[in-house]
This record gives sequence, C-alpha cells and structure tokens, in this order.
Amino acid sequence: MKTVLITGCSSGYGLETARRFLAQGWNVIATMRTPREDLLPASDRLRVLALDVTDPDSIARALEAAGPIDVLVNNAGIGLFGAFEATPMATVREIFETNTFGVMALCQAIIPAFRQRRAGTLVNVTSSATLAPFPLVAAYTASKTAIEGFTASLRHELQGFGVHVKLVEPGYGPTTRFTANGQQRMQGLIPEAYAPFAHSVFAGFAKVTATTEAADVAEAVWSAANDASGHLHFPAGADAVALAGQRRLC
Repeated sequence: MKTVLITGCSSGYGLETARRFLAQGWNVIATMRTPREDLLPASDRLRVLALDVTDPDSIARALEAAGPIDVLVNNAGIGLFGAFEATPMATVREIFETNTFGVMALCQAIIPAFRQRRAGTLVNVTSSATLAPFPLVAAYTASKTAIEGFTASLRHELQGFGVHVKLVEPGYGPTTRFTANGQQRMQGLIPEAYAPFAHSVFAGFAKVTATTEAADVAEAVWSAANDASGHLHFPAGADAVALAGQRRLC
C-alpha cells in the first residue's frame, strides 16, 4: 500500500486530491497549516499533520512524523490578483515564499530518501498561467513559472535514481478560494488608473465557459503520481488542456 503526502489540504484542490487518493486505497498524509480532522472522512489510512511550507522546522517535523512516503504532492499555494505596479515587493516575496521556495524546500527535504531508495515521485502543482499569459497576475505567474523551470530541470537530475518528477497545471477554478484566501494581501492592488482595465478583465472571467473543477486537478495528480513514463506536463481542466494544446502548436 503506497503513501502520499499532500500539502495544502484545507480546501480546494488539495482537499479533493486527498479524498481521491483515500478512495483509491492509499495511505494519505494530508497537511495544512492548521490541521482539521473533520475535513476528510475518518480512516485508519489517513493522518492529518500540521505543515507550513515556509517554515523549515515545520517541514522537518512533518516529514519526521510522516515516515517513508512514495509520492509528494506540492499543492500548497497562495494567490494574488492586482496590478504589478501597485504590488509591494514584500507581497511579491510572500507569494514566492509559499509558491516557489516552499515547494523547493520540500523537494530538497525529501529527495535524499527517494534517491537512497531509488524510488519516489514528486508532483508539483503550478497553474495554467504558465501556459498562456494572463493580466493582473504577474507576480503569481512568476512564482509558478519558476517552479515549471525548476521541475523540468529536476527531472533530469533525478531520473538516474529512479525518481519521477511531474508537473500538474490547473486551469481557472472559479469554485476555489483563490481570491478569498488572498483578500487581505490584495487590498489596494487595483489603483484608479487600472480600474477600467481590471473591470474588463473581470467581465471576461464572467464569460468563461471552460473552467477547472477540483476533481479535474485530483484526477491529473492521480495520473501524474502513477505515471512511470517520462511525461512531465499534466494539464488539469478543459481550459488548461486547451491551452496546453495551443502551446504545442506554437
């Protein structure tokens, strides 16, 4: 029976992914900053652990408590929407601490065990913002694009040790808490000069018909975790799949 550790399981993609692996009979270690046992069905194959990916000590404690794992899913992330001009660099650094450096830190912490066992899979969750440019998410896109390059390079480093490295790229998920989770840090990031443009962008989102559901991402993560080939990219959601197809044609 395999074991998966998933970050960011308090809501959205991480929570649905944990449910999917549980339903498939895996041992699941669901991590979140503030553990909540009630979010997932009770199971002797489930453990809920505290983990803040921006805290090295928290990472060390979680991995020690987790024990040997077969798959690490780096799903935890925070969103940001606003004009880059108005975004404080402290906020940009906050985004990178979670979306970029947190992912790198967890990978670095688990790689020795995977390398020594000559087995294991790293699944890093990014965004369809890396497949095609979107306005008003420049800092967020940069944080996720960094992980795309990092993951592609890491795949080459680890393939000789039998370790698989994958990317899952979710599309636009209106049912997630992307905006709600970032309300405080987004205050004041649409100055008056950008308001007309921002309104047009919001209006465009309202017309989007092809979107991504949490179940789409859980399915893509499941596929990536069980893929033994050299395939790297796993777009998740109808919109992300379409964007990935367009990118291949360019």
